[in-house]
Parts: sequence; C-alpha cells; structure tokens
Amino acid sequence: MLIDAETEKIPGAAILGIGGDEILPFILNVMYADVTCTVIQRAMHLQPTVTGLIPTMPGESNAFE
Repeated sequence: MLIDAETEKIPGAAILGIGGDEILPFILNVMYADVTCTVIQRAMHLQPTVTGLIPTMPGESNAFE
C-alpha cells in the first residue's frame, strides 16, 4: 500500500498472494472515498478474514517519515 506522506491518502496498492482478492476491494473503497489511511486503522473489520490485517498495514512502513 502506497501512502502519500503529506496527505496520508492512498494513491495505490498492490497485494500479492492469497487473500489479495479480498483485501483490494476494501482498499479501493477507501481510495475512492478520498479519505486518509487512518480510516483503515479505525474502522471495524469482520473476522476471521485477511482484511483483519489491514489496520496494521499503514503503521508498518516509513510512509510518514
């Protein structure tokens, strides 16, 4: 997931592997809504699915440095 350091918005993402087809529609909805990546971190995600891992993704990179 690419996060713009200034706007904290997601201009793009690529998911490779099992579960990518489940994750990408969620990320696309956030991109289309034109909101910051913090929406992903604060949203309620159903379990047990791969989308449960999404809230941790924005905090795992150096995107805000």
